[in-house]
Amino acid sequence: MPKKEKKSKRDIGKKELHRLLYDIFSGNPDQNFNYKQLAQRLGIKNMNAKQLIMTVLYEMKNDNMLTEESTGVFKFKVNTIYVTGIIDLTAKGTAYLISDDCKEDVFIPQVGLNHALNGDKVKVLLYARSSKRRPEGEVVEILERKKETFVGIIQCSKQYAFLVPTGKQLPYDIFIPLADLNGAKDGEKAIVKITEWPENQKNPVGKVLEVLGTPGDNDTEMNAIMAEYELPVQFPANVEKAAKRIKDAIPAEEIRTRRDFREITTFTIDPKDAKDFDDALSLRKLKNGNYEVGVHIADVSFYVTPDSVLDKEAYSRATSVYLVDRTIPMLPEHLSNGLCSLRPDEEKLCFSAVFELNDKAEVVKQWFGRTVIKSNRRFTYEEAQAMIEGGEGDYKEEILTLNDLAQKLRAARFQNGAIAFDRIEVRFDIDENGKPTGVYFKRSKEANKLIEEFMLLANKKVAERIGKVKENQKAKTFVYRIHEQPNTEKLEDFGRFIAKFGYRIRTGTPRQISSSMNKLMEDVQDRPEQNMIETLAIRTMAKAVYSTVNVGHYGLAFDYYSHFTSPIRRYPDVMTHRLLQRYLDGGRSANAEKYEEMCKHCSDMEQIAANAERASIKYKQVEFMSDKLGENFMGTISGVTQWGFYVELNDTKCEGLVSINELEGDYYEFDEENYCIVGRHHRKVYQLGDQVLVKVAKANLVARQLDFALAGSENTTTAAPAKVVPPKASGSRQRPERKLRRGRRGDAPTKRKKEQKGRKKK
Repeated sequence: MPKKEKKSKRDIGKKELHRLLYDIFSGNPDQNFNYKQLAQRLGIKNMNAKQLIMTVLYEMKNDNMLTEESTGVFKFKVNTIYVTGIIDLTAKGTAYLISDDCKEDVFIPQVGLNHALNGDKVKVLLYARSSKRRPEGEVVEILERKKETFVGIIQCSKQYAFLVPTGKQLPYDIFIPLADLNGAKDGEKAIVKITEWPENQKNPVGKVLEVLGTPGDNDTEMNAIMAEYELPVQFPANVEKAAKRIKDAIPAEEIRTRRDFREITTFTIDPKDAKDFDDALSLRKLKNGNYEVGVHIADVSFYVTPDSVLDKEAYSRATSVYLVDRTIPMLPEHLSNGLCSLRPDEEKLCFSAVFELNDKAEVVKQWFGRTVIKSNRRFTYEEAQAMIEGGEGDYKEEILTLNDLAQKLRAARFQNGAIAFDRIEVRFDIDENGKPTGVYFKRSKEANKLIEEFMLLANKKVAERIGKVKENQKAKTFVYRIHEQPNTEKLEDFGRFIAKFGYRIRTGTPRQISSSMNKLMEDVQDRPEQNMIETLAIRTMAKAVYSTVNVGHYGLAFDYYSHFTSPIRRYPDVMTHRLLQRYLDGGRSANAEKYEEMCKHCSDMEQIAANAERASIKYKQVEFMSDKLGENFMGTISGVTQWGFYVELNDTKCEGLVSINELEGDYYEFDEENYCIVGRHHRKVYQLGDQVLVKVAKANLVARQLDFALAGSENTTTAAPAKVVPPKASGSRQRPERKLRRGRRGDAPTKRKKEQKGRKKK
């Protein structure tokens, strides 16, 4: 019997061969190779495999990756193509370049970063590639640093010190000469600025700017969060002085120029812990049976004049920041909680939108302009809600009338295609030391929706007043709050995901999307998967931003929408007030390019503030769970990645990671296509939405991270999973790492590496 031909140890597939050949050519760009030389390098002796080398070589030539120097002799073709973009660093230390110049994100290996960090604007040299291979490149120039200051823990020795960063923006320790410690001691949390980064040195060099304090202390950690996102905690002395120089008394001549609402019933409705009241409502019944509703907004632009010290600081901050236990205001306290706060029994200057509404809540007339008011009463949401639910109290008739009108406005809005995203907000009971003692959920009730509807009405009508022009006229430059229609592909992905829970949405028309999305939000109420589905639904939507280019607001179903009602805490509202008054006075259109740049800054700062707020919530969740180590809780799998799955506890919404390395009884792998984790041998599956019993294994306050371990797995699936494709992250291109919801992004390990890890584990 003839001997069987021995299979070559390099009997490899076409795809792997392509990668290996690319690595040889790109690593030796000045050398020529024929197929025999390449086969020898790769240890390939099988004739079929050698013929495959020739096939791949000519494919690479056709893809413009190689040149044929002579018959059968090839050389790497160097294409010097440069692109600019933003670095998106992964947990593994590699990165992607996000660039408008490329359809796909460009992969950058760690050695090709050349000291570029997350968020940096860089110039990248693209490597030659085939159409079937992802684009790769290396950083050749850092055009603009995203940030130069970092927060971390100081580690000292006799000769030198380091800052070990606690955030996720820097994968290297920062070397600190002892002379630049600025009083920082070993183990303290500090802010360090990078001062230099020698080309041949792995670690940057820096100096301590500020010592924050002891890790774990509440003030230290909250200030560290602000520093991590480069947000200011204190106002500069000159800004505080400028605010205090403003006199409390309103000049009589100013009052005479304004419409007087001081004798009309007016009140505020705000959260019980609010100190800055920037909106008030007035109500009176007219002789014709209609109602006059005044939406009165603090006239911040009267006190904060363009290009003043106060204005520059407010623009720089762009928004107030709301951490769990404190508010860092956009304006100094003398303005935010004093002059501009619409406190009861005090005369206040306002910018108002006044509407005449009939009993169907239809706007019959409207007026915009500067006013003076005197609030009669300050209500909390709870007090107003109690009257709506049948209780007694001051101005009950006015509250009930406004609530009735608000409900009609709301019904009309949803009839017109608005989407209802009433998210559950996690709140904490905090003791005097800032430690969380309990978790509760804030839900929006009628009193909240009453205020919301009249604020929406004012924002909408102000935008219409400027943006809605006759057919042949051009609208003047204005600040709009825009929200584009969702991407169809993302909606389809979302639809496939919720089908796992028995839900569905229709994506045929914008009206079908909004109505079916509203139905979904109703159906998931009080279900274990509610918070997760609501979160994912929001992520399928585009991000609302500020712009001078109006495309409408899809989520609210408004053709025109602006932000007018919160100038104490949002700078775009100050911009809106100034532009509105300019045009009411007959002024010319403002510079669109200048205002578009300002809109972008405000949108960026809004996102940064939101990230800081989420970080503070995450810290308090970890702190709240830190004394519950070893305790068991039921939760819902809320995210799946190659390093494990995230579980959101049902009763507190705290989220933690169950590491894939801690799953016992099998070797588990991340199934990216079906978005789940599967046991290789027993086929046990962990996927989004599964209910699992977990115990708290670790609470890392410094990293703001909870680690869970499975305490039971009765409810996990054991059959092959249905295909589940998650929504892609809003505003990002598709790539494997970007599909992963929640947690650090990183490069998925190769199959060989996974198998090695599995063998070590066993």
